[in-house]
Amino acid sequence: MKRRNWMLTFAMMLTLSLFLAACGGGTADNGGEGGEEGGGDEGGTTFLNILTGGSQGTYYPLGGSFATIINSNVDGAEANAVSTGASVENMKKLRDGDGELAFTQTDIASYAANGEVMFDEAIEGVQAIGTLYPETIQIVTTKDTGIETVEDLKGKVVSVGAPGSGTYANAKNILEIHGITMDDIEKRDLEFGDSTSGIQDGTIDAAFITSGTPTGAVESLAATTDVNIVTFGDGKIQELIDKVPFYSEDEIPSGTYGLDEAVQTVAVQAMLVTTSDMDENTVYDITKSIFENTDQITHSKGEVITAESALKGVGIDVHPGAQKYFDEVGVSAE
Repeated sequence: MKRRNWMLTFAMMLTLSLFLAACGGGTADNGGEGGEEGGGDEGGTTFLNILTGGSQGTYYPLGGSFATIINSNVDGAEANAVSTGASVENMKKLRDGDGELAFTQTDIASYAANGEVMFDEAIEGVQAIGTLYPETIQIVTTKDTGIETVEDLKGKVVSVGAPGSGTYANAKNILEIHGITMDDIEKRDLEFGDSTSGIQDGTIDAAFITSGTPTGAVESLAATTDVNIVTFGDGKIQELIDKVPFYSEDEIPSGTYGLDEAVQTVAVQAMLVTTSDMDENTVYDITKSIFENTDQITHSKGEVITAESALKGVGIDVHPGAQKYFDEVGVSAE
């Protein structure tokens, strides 16, 4: 009987202790300061979706490198690269809260911030972390098509990127400067991989591709056929730059895609952006980790990503966290 009473008393005491712990007596981490930052918190972890682009472009592999760098250098962060429709879609996803960081073109970021061109209304709160590298406009075809200049695109089947995309806006600008409209070509609205596949099987004559060089989809095409990059008409590069200041002169070096000679073209800048809702300290840590670990970027564009050039051509407000880092290392906008 005594043993039975002792067992009953012990069970009651154990139940009481568990009840008190559940009511707040424990010492587990409940998130602490900053628990609401970024893409959500679970046990003190800040989840960050990095919106990139198609798997055969430049944004996606770069986003993977950035995620690895952030995860290794920013305490409590768990970043993940997400394949998307690139620049324009990324701005809309940021607006909708579907990502915390995003790759985009400088022209698209400006259009988004101001509610222009493909954006019916301004997207509030888009802020820059920094520019990264030139986004080269490549008009890709094969030597067999006989297409040499932009003027030769008239009447041809040409992929101009998805409707409303950055590539589409670039194609429209370049065609117009040469006196060509979308009605003058047989337009196709395809992403990079589908564009180069179409060129390879002969259903497409040429494609506009706005991406850092070398672009994976074009490299794959060049591995099986002789690639040609379409050139601008005389004086048209400067005419375009004068009309649309987002553009700068650029060059696709000889040897790229097996080219015998360098090709002169234009570029906008790729940039990494976030929103004003992101915590300042978190953005500072992200900015510092990326620009101080560019040697860990596996894509060749890592060679041209520097803190010293990160404020060139930004065109929108810089996030205070990123600005804090650039102030520390003595980088200012020109």
